[in-house]
Amino acid sequence: MKLLLIEDDTALHTALSRSLSRLGWQVEVCVDGRAALARWRASRPDVVLLDLTLPGRDGLAVLAQARDEGFNTPVLILTARGTVGDRVQGLNAGADDYLPKPFDLDELEARVRALYRRHPENPEQAGTGPRDAHVLRYDPQSQAIYHAGQVLDLSSRELAMLRSLLARAGQAVTKERLFELVFPGQAEVQFEAIEVVAYRLRKKLQGTGATLTTLRGLGYLLKLAA
Repeated sequence: MKLLLIEDDTALHTALSRSLSRLGWQVEVCVDGRAALARWRASRPDVVLLDLTLPGRDGLAVLAQARDEGFNTPVLILTARGTVGDRVQGLNAGADDYLPKPFDLDELEARVRALYRRHPENPEQAGTGPRDAHVLRYDPQSQAIYHAGQVLDLSSRELAMLRSLLARAGQAVTKERLFELVFPGQAEVQFEAIEVVAYRLRKKLQGTGATLTTLRGLGYLLKLAA
C-alpha cells in the first residue's frame, strides 16, 4: 500500500513514517499545503493521511480542490481540531474518515486498512468479473475517465461535470457548484445550460452501471453500481 502523509509536524510525520513503513507500506511525506496537490497527483497514493493545519494552505482547501479535480483517493483526516463541527466540515469537504489527535497507532492502522479495502480501485477489489466492469475511474495524469479500461468519449464540459460528481459519488452536488466548475468565469452562459450538459452526460453513462439523478431543489447525484 502506498500512503501520502501530508503533515508538517516533523516529530509526528517522522514517527508515523517509521511505524507505518514497518508494516510494509510505502510512505511519502509532504509538509506544505501549497505542494500537496502536486505531490498527490505525482505519487498516486492508495490512501492520503491529511493534517488540516498546514503551512501555505489549509488542509480543507487542499481536500476541496482535490475532490473538485476528481481525485477520489480515500482521505483520512488527522488533526487536533476535534469538535463535532470540525468533523462535519471535514467530511463535507470530501474526507472519508476523521481521526482526532492524539490517536492510537493501532486504530490508525485499522482505519487505513478499512479505507483501502473499501476503495474500488485497490488490488483487493480489482478483477475481471462483472463488478469490475461497472467501475468508473478518473486518471489525474491523463485527465480522462475510464470505464472497463476504455476512455469515455466526453466533451470538456461533460468531463468537468462527471469528474466533480465522481469525486462525491452518492452525495448531492448543487447546480450552482456544478455550474461554477463546468462554466468557470463564463458569466454570459445561461444557468440552465448546466441541465443540457447533465442531459448529454446521462445518455453517455448508459451501460456503465452509473446513473445520474436529478434531485429537485438540491442538484444532481451520481450513483455507482454496487
